[in-house]
Amino acid sequence: MNTLPDKTIRINRVAHGRRRPVMLAVAGDSATGKSTIAAGLVEALGAGRCVSVPTDDYHRFDRIERRKKPFTPLHPDCNYIDILEQHLQLLATGQPVLKPVYDHSTGRRVRPELVEPNDFVIVHGLLPLHSKLARACFDVTVFLDPDEGVRRRWKVQRDTTLRGYTRAQVADEITAAEAESARYIRPQRAHADIVVRFGPIPARNDPPDTPLSAELLLRPTICQPDLADILAPDLTRTIHLRLARDTDGRPVDSLHIHGYTCAEENAAAEKIIWHAFGDPRTDVPACLGTIAPGARSTPLAITQMILLHHLLHGLR
Repeated sequence: MNTLPDKTIRINRVAHGRRRPVMLAVAGDSATGKSTIAAGLVEALGAGRCVSVPTDDYHRFDRIERRKKPFTPLHPDCNYIDILEQHLQLLATGQPVLKPVYDHSTGRRVRPELVEPNDFVIVHGLLPLHSKLARACFDVTVFLDPDEGVRRRWKVQRDTTLRGYTRAQVADEITAAEAESARYIRPQRAHADIVVRFGPIPARNDPPDTPLSAELLLRPTICQPDLADILAPDLTRTIHLRLARDTDGRPVDSLHIHGYTCAEENAAAEKIIWHAFGDPRTDVPACLGTIAPGARSTPLAITQMILLHHLLHGLR
């Protein structure tokens, strides 16, 4: 894992008189929550200031064409990686791109759209951190690594309700994609500044309907917020910080956000983080933590607040 000084290896983003945007990448396997996180951030920042770019739009083949191919959308050869790299470079220097569009509801590519970057660009999808050139375009990088059982449930629910698949088709797709996920998707975790894992707490025997918790690994590859003073144990049971070991054995800050605590404690924890990072005169935006109409997640909301902190800090 790189440390902060090593992040000087970056693309030369000369903006030619344009104000360059702050670039955030959210990578992860299929159905890990990438679009949900991005949607809340875009709404909180405002569509006039923030552009969302799903890398699924760079699929090389439509759903029918893929049936004849020996790989799944998780494979780089199933995507226009070179065009994505070119577009990321242009966006990172404040220049517009004519982006392809993939319609998940029909599985077809449709009319491209013009994307003009403003203050923030959030790129989310399967392979935004696959290549060194793409990684160099981002100020902040995130990898979503939820509990695998949770991810599979999310995928079945999404693909059967929104994308026209049967449960058997989803199961077959998960099986077919496993080797490519291991080879191409999961290695991106090593390049993330923040790793987010949603799931139940293994040490607890909570009922099945208990809201999911989250663990965030805050790596020293960027300047992470100082949470030690904010999260005094006597202030909240919902969230705490501890020193842990990353997969390479190096020390890393591990932020735990519990899903089992009561609504009052959750609301208090959200206010603590929001007031520490944002304007203490304002309430927590309702869009943060939204997982479905009428349903919220405090672990998701606080994760989004930390990402907002990085985006806004990068704009200064």
